Amino acid sequence: MALKGVASSLTGTGETITSHNDPDTIEGAIPFTLALYESLLAELPKHEPLLTTTCGTYTQFAFGFIAAKGEALQWDDFEEYKNLNERALRLALRGKDYCWRGLEVRFKGATQALMKDTASALRKAKRQHVPLLYWSAASLGASISAGGLNHPELLNQWPTVRALAERALALDETWNKGALHELMITVESQGDMLGGSEERARKHFARAVELQQGLSPGPHVALAMGVVKNNQNRAEFEKLMKEALAMDPEKNPSQRLIVLITQKRAKMLLAHIDDLFLAPAARMSARFER
Repeated sequence: MALKGVASSLTGTGETITSHNDPDTIEGAIPFTLALYESLLAELPKHEPLLTTTCGTYTQFAFGFIAAKGEALQWDDFEEYKNLNERALRLALRGKDYCWRGLEVRFKGATQALMKDTASALRKAKRQHVPLLYWSAASLGASISAGGLNHPELLNQWPTVRALAERALALDETWNKGALHELMITVESQGDMLGGSEERARKHFARAVELQQGLSPGPHVALAMGVVKNNQNRAEFEKLMKEALAMDPEKNPSQRLIVLITQKRAKMLLAHIDDLFLAPAARMSARFER
């Protein structure tokens, strides 16, 4: 009972972390936090809320800190970029495994069914299961993104990410101020071959901005690094990034940490805009070769 009380209190930390104003402090604290979560899960292996929280924490650490460091090094130290991506992949997959355990606790057989009949696998999900569905989708998506360089076989799992996110959207599309719509921007940016749609990506962008009241840079960076970069639309990319950087973290105190981390990434990407976009002559040449 005592362990369950501690586990339940840890899953309800609210805005303690996301409102922090120093990303370095949180980055340093996360490994200890994860070790604590995992030690509790060794005693409470079927505690679904703690499984979800552990999955989410691993995912945020992998994507928001480790993969972000690698992304910043890809033009200057490609080997270290690959090393950090591999670490981010390991962390994201570890997080995903906790979410998959949570899915099995809540919907027995769901993880196998997801690979065959996604509608059947998630039909029993209810609104209270949206956090588990979201982090299941986000952890798998983070794994695919981190592994894209050396593990292209992961790309065929985007339909599973979509199935989880769309089921969560159907249950509560406003959850966590549009986090699901923000995730769907990335999902819909994957291109026609993986079921993506620029039109749907932009609709999710508009809805995410609406739900977040224009206070979060996340949708702007997601759209810029998705369909806008794919289209090689440099002007729109620059506009979106500058809009993201212009947002005041103090106007969104409950998400201050996320805003700061996202703006740091936006600043880095904007500084490397020449590396992300082909010159007009090179772009024409690439089209001709295709």
